[in-house]
Amino acid sequence: MRALVSSPSPPYAELSEVPDPRPERHQALVEVRAFSLNRGETTRLASMEPGSVTGWDVAGVVRVPAADGSGPPHGVRVVGLVQVGAWAELAAVSTDVLAEIPDQVSFEQAATLPVAGITAVRAFEVGGFVLGKRVLVTGASGGVGRFAIQLGKLAGAHVTALARRTGGLSELGADEVIQELEPEGPRFDVILDAVGGPTLAAAIGRVAPSGTIVSFAATTDEPVTFSTRTLYRGAPGACIYGLFVFLELAKRASGTSDLRRLAELVAAGELDPQIDFVASWKEAGSAIEALLDRRVNGKAVLTVG
Repeated sequence: MRALVSSPSPPYAELSEVPDPRPERHQALVEVRAFSLNRGETTRLASMEPGSVTGWDVAGVVRVPAADGSGPPHGVRVVGLVQVGAWAELAAVSTDVLAEIPDQVSFEQAATLPVAGITAVRAFEVGGFVLGKRVLVTGASGGVGRFAIQLGKLAGAHVTALARRTGGLSELGADEVIQELEPEGPRFDVILDAVGGPTLAAAIGRVAPSGTIVSFAATTDEPVTFSTRTLYRGAPGACIYGLFVFLELAKRASGTSDLRRLAELVAAGELDPQIDFVASWKEAGSAIEALLDRRVNGKAVLTVG
């Protein structure tokens, strides 16, 4: 089969022939029709062994159902998540993170849901009941951030979006859109942080007592420096939770239901995947460069074929 593999020179990815995957009993063999790009995949390409296949988000059609009888049957349109192997014509996908796609949802839309969508869902589950509460989403112009704004509003929260590029965030449902977090102001019950560094430090200063900060990504290697008094005096009982989607799924394997819920919201018109870039995987180089240069507002999707 063909796959998009790591290469030693920019953009560090090229199409090549690789062996077909061999599914385990709990995995379905999926014909990949589209996959989305995530920063975690693209930033590590340069350090990968040349010829390696990466990729997490899969949307396609079941070619061979799982041998153990779990999961969707042959020919069903599906969306799923893998730890490696999505950037290929075929992917072996565990049926506990594989869900059928409603007819109203395209492969391109579905491909945006696994990493970004499940991360947003699990972050809110950590944060707890948010109806009527204040939620802050940092890095809100990214894929997870845009899902988080919409899911927060659906849950009845007052959502503040923090981003350098603010276009379209109010239309997604953000009650307030800011480019900088001031030291003083209302405190937030739940903070979803995708930036780290000084931004996370500023967010710690604005968390409410017994509030929750969920850190799931970092776009900077700068240290997080804050006064401990901001927690034990200003926000007693508050906590900071580090979230990595694959470990979350390993702890509680309900990825199928997460994907099903997200896909149904898209089908109902209640969740917009916010696709900003769609191209053939033959144009992967331009898509990867656009993502790394922060020229993608939302999700970038590549189609296979």
